[in-house]
Amino acid sequence: KNGTVHLKRYTYAQVKRITRSFAEKLGQGGFGAVYRGDLFDGRQIAVKILKDYKTDGEDFINEVASISRTSHVNVLNLLGFCLEGSKRALIYDYMPNGSLEKYAFKDGSKGGNTLGWEKLFDIAVGIARGLEYLHRGCNTRMVHFDIKPHNILLDQNFCPKISDFGLAKQCLNKESVISIGGARGTIGYIAPEIYSKQFGTVSTKSDGYSYGMMVLEMVGARDKNISQNSESTSQYFPQWIYEHLDEYCLSASEINGGTSEIVRKMIVVGRCIQLSPTDRPTMTRVVEMLEGSTTNIELPPTWGFHQII
Repeated sequence: KNGTVHLKRYTYAQVKRITRSFAEKLGQGGFGAVYRGDLFDGRQIAVKILKDYKTDGEDFINEVASISRTSHVNVLNLLGFCLEGSKRALIYDYMPNGSLEKYAFKDGSKGGNTLGWEKLFDIAVGIARGLEYLHRGCNTRMVHFDIKPHNILLDQNFCPKISDFGLAKQCLNKESVISIGGARGTIGYIAPEIYSKQFGTVSTKSDGYSYGMMVLEMVGARDKNISQNSESTSQYFPQWIYEHLDEYCLSASEINGGTSEIVRKMIVVGRCIQLSPTDRPTMTRVVEMLEGSTTNIELPPTWGFHQII
């Protein structure tokens, strides 16, 4: 159904061999486990072994078909797959710095590490470019539906790669409006229109909402003082940072030197979490906001979503 996929197909025996019988586990998720391996030419890879399927494995086929049609520096490169009975695996390039999850939470809450503002900013820009490509630039435009720190992988230079396309859906028209049967995504990052039509139609801007929440999470994780601030921890963080924007940017600049504009840009991108999809910027506009000046960018009157939490 999905046409010719120009990927290498591996047998399960080959998968066991290149992972040395699954000797080194990199991570575990609801989908299954990820193991480190080496191809026969010495290339380092990550192998995602999906749980045994009792169904036809629609999300597996969906991921293979979706990601095989992409080619972008900020989208994870799929090298091959295994489909042998109930055994299913996806073979990707190995990302030595793991996922953004390690860096996108407050220090200590998930054993996270701290990156500098400049590196976090570069990561935010890279993810925005990758999403813009998925929404507008690739041959088969798509909505990812599961943008979150866990699904952003980082290579040796901390270049971000969007991964995990199991929930992705193709855009069949220029308006990029999507029809879905039920909610999909991860709580905390799901756009409100995905679980209730009263907020608007599901579209590429649903990914924008998830992206905005993730970037604001990155901002909150970078400042150790926030976790010690009783006001910020008791109040919805996006609203707190909105109300303390100038103060926060000045504080970040004093600590890190000349980073106020970078911090402001990341916070302003939080306008992606507007309640109504029509009030959110496209990812093209987000890239422009990040790469341009914040001087002419108007802040929304409120972040909006805190009103329904």
